[in-house]
Amino acid sequence: MILVTKLVKAYGPHRVLDAVSVTINRGAVTAVVGPSGSGKSTFIRCLNGLETFQGGSVTLDGLTLSPDAKTSKATLLALRRKVGMVFQQFNLFPHLTAFENVMAGPRYVLGRTRLEAARIARPLLEKVGLGNKENARPDQLSGGQQQRVAIARALAVNPAVILFDEPTSALDPQMAAEVMAVILQLAKEGQTMVVVTHSILFAQHAHTVHILERGKILFSGPADEALKKKSD
Repeated sequence: MILVTKLVKAYGPHRVLDAVSVTINRGAVTAVVGPSGSGKSTFIRCLNGLETFQGGSVTLDGLTLSPDAKTSKATLLALRRKVGMVFQQFNLFPHLTAFENVMAGPRYVLGRTRLEAARIARPLLEKVGLGNKENARPDQLSGGQQQRVAIARALAVNPAVILFDEPTSALDPQMAAEVMAVILQLAKEGQTMVVVTHSILFAQHAHTVHILERGKILFSGPADEALKKKSD
């Protein structure tokens, strides 16, 4: 599903990612953990082409990203249709309602009509518990509600994988629990996910945990072994 081979991301002489290699299987829930500055967010942004890199390769569902910004625009567009992304700070369109935010992917990435996009968006808002918030704009929603809209928006393109970059770190515990419940339900449904997280709760539900430190993978394996190693 996702094959990362000797991935190198550098800023001048500093290697943020130093020959990182991981394999992520279809249907797997993968957590990427590590201290601040370890390269976690950079890693996940490299998976969908938001960050260029200097060495190695990323292959996602048959599409390969090349180093030094040599990936074609056609490949990047195809990748956008396969990958959903949920950011730490929600990144909703502030001038659009929750409903319109969820419709954006089907309309502008998949080329669906407004009616078709609406048929996709409405059940997804219901799925994340926000069917009664269709007409609310982001500034009328709590942080947890905004993040749940962001998850619905990511799901709207029927992605092969969803990438989460610290999805609960900007939320208070109650809001974080609401968002985590949605993510764990997706995991039960077999959605392939890669989650950068500080949440031990989520990491213990992952199939595989990768521990990053100083740009290198220190451990890759089952959650129980990873959590024991992290606590040592």
